[in-house]
Amino acid sequence: MAWTPRGVCVGEGRQDVGIPADGIFEWIDRTFPSEDEHAFVASLRDIEMLTRIGWETPFPEVLEQRSVLNIEDLPDEVVEGLARPHGDLVACAVCRSLCVRDEFAWKDRQLCAWDYHAQVFGKRGPWHEGLYEERHLEGVPACAYVATPLLEELGAQEVLAIGDVAQGHALSIVNATISGQSSRTYMAVKTESGFSVLREV
Repeated sequence: MAWTPRGVCVGEGRQDVGIPADGIFEWIDRTFPSEDEHAFVASLRDIEMLTRIGWETPFPEVLEQRSVLNIEDLPDEVVEGLARPHGDLVACAVCRSLCVRDEFAWKDRQLCAWDYHAQVFGKRGPWHEGLYEERHLEGVPACAYVATPLLEELGAQEVLAIGDVAQGHALSIVNATISGQSSRTYMAVKTESGFSVLREV
């Protein structure tokens, strides 16, 4: 599962883990530390009972809400994630946490939303002074979406979001937005829904 600004995304793949029955509680302590707010596990009492009776069941073909016996014990974000379409998950090239493939790729590296925003929309990102030309739009950053709370942490803001319109129209709208304060630095960004324009605060 990947934690994203849009919520939890459940992966299409799975990973099997073999744990000796007499070492399961030590494994849980190491794998699900209490200080990790994203870690969750069934109650130790339930696990102990299931281990004692030797309960087992085949893993479902598709992991969804009705596949989970103790759905009421899961965090709400995880329950909601189980109801969404599953995605192809990869490890972020910076922090190694799981993220959705191709939502945030930069310089041939898959990144999580947090690291992408920090690298691309931070102070060292490809900020632009002045108006854009047609050729500039071909090389602007591209990502699935812009996460406003992450931008605010970096001292930037989204000042415009454009739907899926022709690139020539998008260029006119982007430049009309910039022209009023052309002394400031801006960044046009391609998103899955169209274009966004960011401004350094």
